[in-house]
Amino acid sequence: MVTVATQPDTLTSTTTRTVDFSGRIVPSRMAHLVYRCARRAETVDWYLKLFQAHIVFEDNVLTFITFDEEHHRLAFFNMPDIPAKGEDRAGVHHVAYSYDSLGDLLKTYARLKLVGILPYWCINHGPTTSMYFRDPEGNDVELQSDNGDDPGAYFHSNAFASNPIGVEFDADEMVRLWQAGATEAELSAVGTAATGKSSFAI
Repeated sequence: MVTVATQPDTLTSTTTRTVDFSGRIVPSRMAHLVYRCARRAETVDWYLKLFQAHIVFEDNVLTFITFDEEHHRLAFFNMPDIPAKGEDRAGVHHVAYSYDSLGDLLKTYARLKLVGILPYWCINHGPTTSMYFRDPEGNDVELQSDNGDDPGAYFHSNAFASNPIGVEFDADEMVRLWQAGATEAELSAVGTAATGKSSFAI
């Protein structure tokens, strides 16, 4: 515990506060991501379609976009002379975004398919049902929905221990089942609409 005394210019008396380090102080939310882009216009357009977002500000250097109440969720530097992203270096593998329901995830898939944005990998990890996309710069984006009321419990199951990657599924078949009235529990069960393939992409 630390006591800090300050004398701000606008105050006439000393303000004393006790800083208690016994508890945890963590960020309240994830604020935004910033990308360096060799193909900014194409990449911005891709994310506008992916998230049904809108541009907040744009000039010759930067573009800011958002898709919710946050003032900006993504920003893109215009850097046309930088080399393309390589697969042989350390760095972020992918960024994941969660939807409130599997139905919302499937509707998003159907909407994106109409504009030519398709996932390269669809897999039920157990805790989540996930679709992986790749933006024009080579950055990977996971769109997911949680499976069940306690998806974290799956990490401690024998099923996860024996297969920590998951089972691939056919997104079109999943949409068909959803349209036919399958429940979220049925759709999110590992093995639903399974392709029988394994193209381990992580």
